[in-house]
Amino acid sequence: MTEAPKPLVKIPAKIAQGGVTRWKTGRGYSLEELRAVGINADQARLLGIPVDERRRSSWPQNVENLRKWLLDVLEGKIAPPEPSYPKLVEIKRKRGRAYRGLTSAGRASRGLASVKLRETHNYKFKKKARERALKKRHEATKGLGNVLRISKIINRK
Repeated sequence: MTEAPKPLVKIPAKIAQGGVTRWKTGRGYSLEELRAVGINADQARLLGIPVDERRRSSWPQNVENLRKWLLDVLEGKIAPPEPSYPKLVEIKRKRGRAYRGLTSAGRASRGLASVKLRETHNYKFKKKARERALKKRHEATKGLGNVLRISKIINRK
């Protein structure tokens, strides 16, 4: 079994480097390149050809390399690789209130900044319970800001 040829993509040329076109291996073939060969994305994945649906460019050397490789597979010179399907990423659905301060600053203020604590409030509740047990008065001063400090200064005199 051989691997499908990797597509070539252009590296953006910087004017400071003389604007020279350089190439690197890409993530997958664009849909336009696959269409030029005569297959669609699903057929390409079944043949083990990497597909990058976000790419818009189509380069003749990629079409030519892919066409040669497909001819070799059809003639039996090369065994086709295993089918490659896109990885499915399972995302937990959002629960509870519509907006829960989902920005990074909002999560940090709620004590949920860690990656492992992204979808749970249990950490915050345990933290508050611990602070209550230690009588840290974390809720008593919330939102008062300078008023509490000023009252302490006034009461000292």
